[in-house]
Amino acid sequence: MHPNLKPANPNFSSGPCAKRPGYDVSKLDLSVLGRSHRAPIGKKALKSACLDTAKILGLPEGYRVAVVPASDTGAMEMAMWSMLGERPVDVLYWESFGQGWATDIIQQLKLENTRVLNADYGQLPDFTEVNCDHDVVFTWNGTTSGAKVPNADWIDSNRKGLTFCDATSAVFAQKMDWVKLDVITYSWQKVLGGEGGHGMLILSPRAVQRLESYAPPRPLPKIFRMTKAGKLIEDLFSGATINTPSMLCVVDYLDALNWVESLGGEAATIAIADQNLTTIETFVEQFDWVDFLTQDSKIRSNTSVCLTLNLTPKQIKSVLKLLEEHQVAYDIGAYRDAPAGLRIWCGATIENSDLEALMPWLEWAYHSVKKQIL
Repeated sequence: MHPNLKPANPNFSSGPCAKRPGYDVSKLDLSVLGRSHRAPIGKKALKSACLDTAKILGLPEGYRVAVVPASDTGAMEMAMWSMLGERPVDVLYWESFGQGWATDIIQQLKLENTRVLNADYGQLPDFTEVNCDHDVVFTWNGTTSGAKVPNADWIDSNRKGLTFCDATSAVFAQKMDWVKLDVITYSWQKVLGGEGGHGMLILSPRAVQRLESYAPPRPLPKIFRMTKAGKLIEDLFSGATINTPSMLCVVDYLDALNWVESLGGEAATIAIADQNLTTIETFVEQFDWVDFLTQDSKIRSNTSVCLTLNLTPKQIKSVLKLLEEHQVAYDIGAYRDAPAGLRIWCGATIENSDLEALMPWLEWAYHSVKKQIL
C-alpha cells in the first residue's frame, strides 16, 4: 500500500521553482500594471528590485545590481560578450550549463586563449589549476549535477582577472564570498520562486572598470550594451532597464524579497535549504538502492539535489510516472544531459514538511517498479 500522507505542495521542479509558502497572486501590489516602466511608479519598483537585492544580500559597497533581459542566461551572455577577450580565460564546468558557457566562449566568441577545466557530473575540477590572472568563468552551483563550489578560497584576492559566476541556483541559498566575485548572475525563478524571463546582473567595481577600459572587437546587440561613449550606463543599475520588463514579474520579485526579509534575511533562506537537504540525506542513509550523484557531502548542493537509483532509465521513468499520477511530485526527473535519476529542488520555497511527506512515496514507488507492480 502506498503512503497516506501527501506533500501539500507537490511542485519540486528545479525551475521555475515552487512559489513561496502562503503566496497569493491577488495580494501583489498591482498598481504598476498598465503603467510605463519609464514612469516614476515603474522606475521606483525597478529601482527597489536593485537596491533591495543589494541590501538583503549584503553586497559590498560599490557593487551594482541591474535587471536585464532573458533570465540568468541573458545576464551571463551579456557579461561574457561585453567583457571577455581582454585577457586569457579559464572556464570551469561540471554540468551542462557550465559546459554551455565554455561552448559559447570557444565557438561563438572564438576566444582562442581559453583553457577548459572540467569534471564529471557529481564532481568538481581541480581548482588549484585555475590561473586567477586569467578571467575565470564558472557556475557556483551545478543545477543539473547537484555539485556546488564549497567556498571561494581558491580565488586569489589579488587576482588580475575577473571572476564571472553563474549563481542562479545558489543566490539566497548558499553563502557566497562576494568580494571574490566580479560578475554574478541569477534569475528570479530559482531560490525565490519568482517568474522567468528576467535576469539579475551584479557587477563589482573591477568589472565596471573593465567595461569602461575595454572595447571588445565584436558587434554587441542592443540588449548587451552597458556603456555609452566609454562610460557605464549608470541608469541601468538604478532601474532603467534596456528593454521593457514585465512589471507583473517585477512586483512578484519584490514580494519574494519582502518574504525573505520577513524570515530574517538571507541567513534564514540558507538555513531552510540546508534543512531540506538534511531531510533527504537522512532518507538516503537508510537505503542502499538510492544515493547522491554528488558523493562528497562538502560539495553537495542544498538546492538542486540529484539522486541515483539502482534502476534502469526506463524504470526510473516509471517511478516518475507513478509519483505524478499520485500527485505527490512533479518534474523531478534528472536533467536531459545528466545521468538518469531524480532531481529534487530543495530551495527556500520548499517546505520541509513536504519533503518529509515525499520520502516514503519515493520508497514506495521504487519498490513498486522494482517488483513491476504498476
